[in-house]
Amino acid sequence: MANAPLTQTTGRRKEAVARAVVRNGSGKIVVNGKPIEAYFTTATQRMVVTEALRVIEREQSFDINANIFGGGVNGQAGALRMAIARSLIEIDPETRPALKKAGLLTRDSRRKESKKYGLKKARKAPQFTKR
Repeated sequence: MANAPLTQTTGRRKEAVARAVVRNGSGKIVVNGKPIEAYFTTATQRMVVTEALRVIEREQSFDINANIFGGGVNGQAGALRMAIARSLIEIDPETRPALKKAGLLTRDSRRKESKKYGLKKARKAPQFTKR
């Protein structure tokens, strides 16, 4: 465990895809070449990203370098959370039960519903006028 190999994993959420490279280090997280504070501006998003590390209580043990594309910022945070959780399992398989119990290994498959013809959006109908 002292010299764990570098792992590269993928996580997805909505339209966002995150590739995370996790290695032993001091807890530095870089997303698309920027520090995590610059990329994920709200505390909630940063909390989502680091959730997997908090669950196994190893927040300052790993350096993470991530590339994310597609989707919005919240979807990207969820995608990165999943990628980090998958990497932690590759590094130490004994963390799997804790991460699974926290729900970090399940892909959130909810997506935007497609628009229907005759409607303005997926379910919103044009305003009805009686006369």
